[in-house]
Amino acid sequence: MTETLRRGRASLAFGFLVQGVTFALLVTRIPALQDQYGISDGLLPVFLAAVPILAGVGSVCTERLVRKVPPSRVLRWSQPVVLLSLLGAGAGDAMWEVAVALGMFGLAVGALDASMNMLGVSLQRTYGRSIMLGFHAAYSLGGIVGASLAWAGAHWDLSLVVSYLPVVVVLLPAALVGSRWYVDASDGKPDGGGGGQGRDSGAVKAGSGGGGSVGFKVLLPLCLVMTCAYIGDSTVSNWSAKYLQDVLGSSEQLSTVPYNVYMVMNLVGRSVGDLGVRRFGAVAVVRGGAVVGAVGFGVVAVAPGAWMGILGFTLLGIGLCVIVPQTFAAAGRMFPGASDAAVARLNVFNYVGFLIGSPLVGALGDVWNYRGAMVVPMVLVLVTLLYARSFALEPDRYGDGHERPRTTDVGRGSNGL
Repeated sequence: MTETLRRGRASLAFGFLVQGVTFALLVTRIPALQDQYGISDGLLPVFLAAVPILAGVGSVCTERLVRKVPPSRVLRWSQPVVLLSLLGAGAGDAMWEVAVALGMFGLAVGALDASMNMLGVSLQRTYGRSIMLGFHAAYSLGGIVGASLAWAGAHWDLSLVVSYLPVVVVLLPAALVGSRWYVDASDGKPDGGGGGQGRDSGAVKAGSGGGGSVGFKVLLPLCLVMTCAYIGDSTVSNWSAKYLQDVLGSSEQLSTVPYNVYMVMNLVGRSVGDLGVRRFGAVAVVRGGAVVGAVGFGVVAVAPGAWMGILGFTLLGIGLCVIVPQTFAAAGRMFPGASDAAVARLNVFNYVGFLIGSPLVGALGDVWNYRGAMVVPMVLVLVTLLYARSFALEPDRYGDGHERPRTTDVGRGSNGL
């Protein structure tokens, strides 16, 4: 691998880390935002739903935008908008101000998530081996850092703007500097920042998948997998603390442990996951992750006490962490001539799962019980097993427009990811 590619990989990993920090700082301080702006409990879900809905719009717009400009340029300028929107959300005092800030955050984060994963998919193709999980490991690390910073801000009773400002001051220029080494295409040419050959000649030409078309029917299995994975993830992030405290009788302090453990296991699993894909193939890794995730939900559902529940959430972190990165990778592999469009469309279903997951579990918990509600995401995660072969499809090499199963596992050999 050339030095250009190594720097491109490192800079993109840093972009993932920055986004992990930023998103965690927003979602973990929602109660503080509600208090600062006087948002009622009835109005809060509207604000929370608006962010992923607008993110879906941003992702769809990015699909069109990257037909004319390279994904690296979209990522370079959407990341500062996300950071500044976070700061804006913490700095205002009127309802319209937080509405505008969260609206900009949602649109920009959709563009950021899509373009970030586009670059990850094209870099993985260039490397010829699985590296996608490593980028998402950086995101998980950023989430842990962001959640820790949010805890410190809450612990010392800092205002949101005081909590957010130092983070933005440090991360925004660092992200802009790092973006100079983003690599768009499989020919390994960097974007180049303010100009130069790399930005225009390498981006849309070959490796980023700027041309071609995406058949939604072919992509649909991966869309379902993405939705189910994010239903599981949002269940953990929104309900783990309440479940441990209200159902399993833990203390308030202990109820904060499951999500932290889940995030740490996400980091651990993604850090070693690429090695697993290279050794056993993507199909085996995704199947294993789905089974472990389902077992985790099962343990949570039947847990007699708090510590057994924490064990279940630990298994969930290990299992679910591999599915989303491999789903993006599989989409890029299915449509090598249109990977950007495939990633952008698939990214929308990340937000669909987020929107469905929390209300679904809450409604089932209210009308039935929360133990039974945990069975539903367990079953949905197992849906992944039905579509596991989709992760082994290779590009058409026969000229007839059809994808075919690999004869060897994905992740092995010179053609693997």
